[in-house]
Amino acid sequence: MAAREALTPKALDRIPGWFWGTDQRLFSWILSEKAVGEPPGNLLELGTYLGKSAILIGSHLRAGETLTVCDLFESDAPEEANNAETSRSYSSLTRDKFEQNYLTFHEKLPKIVHGPTSVILDHVAPNSCRFVHVDASHLYVHVKDDVLASRRVLRPDGVVVFDDYRSVHTPGVAMAVWEAVANLGLEPVAISPQKLYATWGDPGPLRERMRMWLEKTPDLWFTVDPLGDRDLLRVNEVKKPADPPVDAATLRKLTAELKRTSAELKQAVAESKSATASLRKATSEISLAGPVAQRAVRWTRRRLRAAKTTTKD
Repeated sequence: MAAREALTPKALDRIPGWFWGTDQRLFSWILSEKAVGEPPGNLLELGTYLGKSAILIGSHLRAGETLTVCDLFESDAPEEANNAETSRSYSSLTRDKFEQNYLTFHEKLPKIVHGPTSVILDHVAPNSCRFVHVDASHLYVHVKDDVLASRRVLRPDGVVVFDDYRSVHTPGVAMAVWEAVANLGLEPVAISPQKLYATWGDPGPLRERMRMWLEKTPDLWFTVDPLGDRDLLRVNEVKKPADPPVDAATLRKLTAELKRTSAELKQAVAESKSATASLRKATSEISLAGPVAQRAVRWTRRRLRAAKTTTKD
């Protein structure tokens, strides 16, 4: 069996998909964080594309847990509007590609439900999951069903993550998610630029543990924002400081140095060409001188032998 590749951020980022660094960090923390007395719980992803997030989720499976992924893959959607959405955005998706990507990092595949997310309740038991990632259809009618499915399969302390909760091209996701917050008891815990993290239970303990972790994580910044009578953690990666602006005087100095360096480089190239020509000439002269020198040596040796013979006589 071929050796599996180590799951590093750089290796994971070679897998196509929209799963950025902030969310990779948040997923890893949530999936590895274990409250006192917390029992095992299954993991579920609705909409998996080519496996980028599923690969990370699968790396946090604990003993006795199962990861289930549900996707249409290359199959047709059950209705025209959904079919148009998948054909437009996920034309490169096939189950074979997902499986190849997943097995690059893991010994065995997760449980795969090849079909629309509307069938997921036939495959995942109620109150069995500790983590659900919803990243399937962006159409309101389907997201609403995914919201209800997540509530059904999650245990009270479980975490659900909704992708594209605020993107301009996914208003159906925003409507379904915030409707659940307003009317169905969904409790937001944190948001990143791409995803909303929530629970159907008491958000306080999870939010507090996450806040304490963020305070010790220098490469992520966060704020605690009021959301009505709730607190919401807003999280993103710390941006690297931009290079300071260059003033006109500095720019002129840099330009002059660049011109001088360019002139020195041209002179060095010319000298190199001259040295190469001289070397070639010397090599040629040595080649020509070789036979002449050899004849002179032979002539000298003959003269020496003749002189010795004369002396003996």
